[in-house]
Amino acid sequence: MTLAEAQAGFIPSHLYQSGTHLIGGHWTPARSGALLDVHNPGTSEWLAQVPAGSAEDVEAAVRAAESALPSWRDTSPGVRAELIRNWAAKVDEYAAEVDLIESMDVGRPSWGPSQLAGILTYVAGQVDKVNGVSLPTHAPATLAMTVREPYGVVGIILPWNAPAPMFVHEVAPAIGAGNTVVLKPAEDAPLAPLVLARLAEEAGIPAGVINVVSGIGTEAGSALAAHPRIDRMTFTGSQTTGRAVMKACAANLTPLQLELGGKSPQLVFSDADLDQAVAGIVAGITLNTGQICAAGSRVVVEQSVHDQLVGKLATAFAAITIGRYDEPVHMGPLASARQLERVRDYIKLGIAEGARLVVGGAHPPVGVDNEHGYFVAPTLFAQVDPSMRIAQEEIFGPVLAVIAVADEAEAIAVANGTEYGLAACVWTRDIGRALRIATAVQAGQVHVNTSFPFGIIGAPFGGYKSSGFGRTMGADAVLDYTQIKVISIDAS
Repeated sequence: MTLAEAQAGFIPSHLYQSGTHLIGGHWTPARSGALLDVHNPGTSEWLAQVPAGSAEDVEAAVRAAESALPSWRDTSPGVRAELIRNWAAKVDEYAAEVDLIESMDVGRPSWGPSQLAGILTYVAGQVDKVNGVSLPTHAPATLAMTVREPYGVVGIILPWNAPAPMFVHEVAPAIGAGNTVVLKPAEDAPLAPLVLARLAEEAGIPAGVINVVSGIGTEAGSALAAHPRIDRMTFTGSQTTGRAVMKACAANLTPLQLELGGKSPQLVFSDADLDQAVAGIVAGITLNTGQICAAGSRVVVEQSVHDQLVGKLATAFAAITIGRYDEPVHMGPLASARQLERVRDYIKLGIAEGARLVVGGAHPPVGVDNEHGYFVAPTLFAQVDPSMRIAQEEIFGPVLAVIAVADEAEAIAVANGTEYGLAACVWTRDIGRALRIATAVQAGQVHVNTSFPFGIIGAPFGGYKSSGFGRTMGADAVLDYTQIKVISIDAS
């Protein structure tokens, strides 16, 4: 189903205008007139065209954001909060349509009831609660205080794996704090961000507050990161691109928040409820076809239950159904031909490194359109050495590496033995062990007897080590888009 066909049958045509992006309240083509084709990764069918923005488009968007900034910054926090609540109501009104657009764009089956409006409502509740503090002074006639102010124009570069949630998680706190935004969605999945920007516009958020420039990373993305008038930058994506963004920001001393993925461990001990652990592990690696930065892609298991756990995982993997976004399946395709090739190459590498392939593999799975879609079977490796590349590098696909360890100390060493530190799970009935490991594991989030519960309300998200720095999504999300100023007054 193309987007045009979906619009004719289900999606209102006003939500998306082909070939345009949003700059200063105007839906315009790229300055060059160049276009990018967007395809459904489950069928390779053409969905739509978006502008191939360049540095010229980014410059126009930055100017628009600068023009809108003074008025938006000085708008009452109560009014900004109400406008974000209006945006939430619009998103809720069109929740099914937004979900369908993202499902077609990314290729994933529906995740169920949308959380987008709830995210926006939660952020709106923070906006009018941004407080400073009074400071002690040496002189009784001196008053001192802190105030929080927006940075100014915020640049945001989104990944392709979950564009709609990422859009609201980043844009809402930024504009809630009084900043204006220039955002570049991933060229592989730009449609949901453009639709969400349209709904923000319809909710009454003023022109120029949210600007969306579509285009490829090496052109529009590079221009945004390197722009000297961007006052704060946020990037989510690969380490390689993250380093390039950081280098570009360094030239202008632009404050930066990075989220760069992970190789998250699932630590399973002999006293764990293995059925509960298996359900959580399988869900954690097959959600979005493993294209989740926090996906639990390493199972670090006590040797005494290794074989039993591998057997249960193999059975569970074999039961995973695969298909298009519009089919009642557990798992969809990978997002692109490039990503499919990457995942298949890692599977071949795991075999070459000497790991034991239990289920799955690089061959196309049975029962799907292998000619047109980017499908791969959930793949399980056992007898994995911690030094193998499939145990060290982020694959970003449904590939699970099982590593046997002798005891708790070795489990912690293996868990911490990669350059990443985004998330971890611990499966044990021993609360003392759970607390010891939660303290010892180098990760931004540690979950006990549950698999990466994205439904936590107000949990800050981000990582240690090469997984990046800074946090998003938490109770301080709006505060994170402010800077602190000290004001003192000598009243004598």
